[in-house]
Amino acid sequence: MKINTVISLLIILAASSVSFAQQKPPTEDAMSRFLRYIKIDTQSAEGAEKSPSTEKQLVLARLLETELKALGVQRVRISAEGIVYGMVPGNLADNSKVPTIGFISHMDTSPAVSGANVKAIIHRNYQGGDIVLPNDKSLVITVDKNPALKDLIGDDIITADGTTLLGSDDKSGVAEIMTMIDILRQNPSIKHGNIAIAFTPDEEVGGPMDQFDIEGWGAKYAYTVDGGELGEISDETWSARTATITFHGKSTHPGYAKDILVNSMYAASDFLSGFPPNMLPESTEGRVGFVHPYSSTLDIETSTVKVLVRDFDLSGIEAKENMLKQMVAATRIKFPNVRIEYESTLGYLNMKEILKDHPQLTEYAIEASTRAGVKPKMKPIRGGTDGARLTARGLPTPNLFTGGP
Repeated sequence: MKINTVISLLIILAASSVSFAQQKPPTEDAMSRFLRYIKIDTQSAEGAEKSPSTEKQLVLARLLETELKALGVQRVRISAEGIVYGMVPGNLADNSKVPTIGFISHMDTSPAVSGANVKAIIHRNYQGGDIVLPNDKSLVITVDKNPALKDLIGDDIITADGTTLLGSDDKSGVAEIMTMIDILRQNPSIKHGNIAIAFTPDEEVGGPMDQFDIEGWGAKYAYTVDGGELGEISDETWSARTATITFHGKSTHPGYAKDILVNSMYAASDFLSGFPPNMLPESTEGRVGFVHPYSSTLDIETSTVKVLVRDFDLSGIEAKENMLKQMVAATRIKFPNVRIEYESTLGYLNMKEILKDHPQLTEYAIEASTRAGVKPKMKPIRGGTDGARLTARGLPTPNLFTGGP
């Protein structure tokens, strides 16, 4: 991760004027912060009915609360949902003359892989080639599948040891924002307006953005610091829906089941067999959307299949949902005794639908990236961000890279 470059980008975006001549260093560098934060297990959990979905996320939230206060950040608080808020006061003669800009990163790591007992490996002065993770040598970061490695010759690369996630998504963003605050405190000659700070829980499982206190936070515009490769700037995400298909059968004692038992599992299996291979995530890339059956429960009486529906265009979402409904109709014909229900819920909309009316946000990010010495590149996100949901709620929030490929 080229974290110092990212911090320069954030400072340029936050400051009304920037001079890096004779800049004092932060009290702690970003790498040290990052290596501290990843030791805290903040794995979120699917299906929880509360936020944060796991209490352990609050361990990092409370640490960040303490560190923010020590850095002079004002209005620091942790909400009931586990969101850490703060405001870095501006140092202009009149801070009201410039808009308050917000920066957001999330604290949780994916529920898919353990985030406990993370052991970071620093590969010093990388000179090319595949990277074998030492504690599971079957896991190899290959140049073939990770071409960004070609741009990291001579850099230090941080990976996990192969037994856990590293947690770069998104503790790299957390470390970079914290270090930016530290640098601004050490260098009052860097003039900036008010800067809103937020660290969120549960981003990986669709966290509490409906409860995010936009008005109380105070930012007019914001950026999530949750991207990947150096230079990637995103003002576009998927539009996302989740379809749940429920199959209802009838259970009875198998010894007396003739003409009574209706096994819903067979209908669910038939439905699953109908997915077109060229529309699955393992077969798509770029701007091509997908349907993805990602979770199921199988039982005689009730079986369910959950399907992610993703596309950059709303027309693509509609077409994919129509296809799923046609698949349901075909299964109904084959299994007339199984009652099948189809339900669909909205996850988030492509933030481009709103950000197209605020082009200056990406233009400033492109300029800041260039001034920080990085070639910017616009790239749509094959996923979502907290910013997508905040944008839909009226807070325009593009996404910035963290430098972690």
